[in-house]
Amino acid sequence: MGTVTDAPDPAAMREQYRTTDLVESDLAPTPMDQFARWFKEATTAGLTEPNAMVVSTATPEGRPSSRTVLLKGYDDRGFVFFTNYGSRKGRELAANPYVSLLFPWHGLARQVIVTGTACRVGRDETAAYFRTRPHGSQLGAWASEQSTVIASRAELVARYEDLTARYPEDEQVPVPPNWGGFRVDPEAVEFWQGKENRLHDRLRYVGAGEGAWRLERLSP
Repeated sequence: MGTVTDAPDPAAMREQYRTTDLVESDLAPTPMDQFARWFKEATTAGLTEPNAMVVSTATPEGRPSSRTVLLKGYDDRGFVFFTNYGSRKGRELAANPYVSLLFPWHGLARQVIVTGTACRVGRDETAAYFRTRPHGSQLGAWASEQSTVIASRAELVARYEDLTARYPEDEQVPVPPNWGGFRVDPEAVEFWQGKENRLHDRLRYVGAGEGAWRLERLSP
């Protein structure tokens, strides 16, 4: 294997996680209630963008891809994010709805891992969220044909400037027709708490049908 000079050695990096135990009796009855607890703690701890999650999708042939996306809502129905439906993740989810979400809360030595299926949210829900976005972000959703090849950044900026002229700050920006939300309906949700000597706590909720959940402890 080749080496890169003057670069840190990742094999030499060590971190001991000194945290409290994560035990079954402390968890909420449902994974969404438990997520709400941990999400509040991550927010209160001042973590940078605790709603940032790694969304992993795959083609029907099983070729995976991952990217960071911001969570924009969650409730008993699942986790919601928004994107261009023509993006790589949008196309892959249209062909293969199975998805994984990872919330990497390193500052708390915690992770939440969600596996499930994604479906589009309704246009009314998409429009309601779109109206809450800053004006510039609304224009950006129009300017970027996400995941497509462009000649240069100047091309992207030119599109944005054209849109700025067409839709000034005091004018409502329509919702792009190929832009909207996905809701991930969880089939399993794992709560991972880092512990000393790599003896991590891993507790996973698994759907048991009709809104019931089974709790499992996994070996680290």
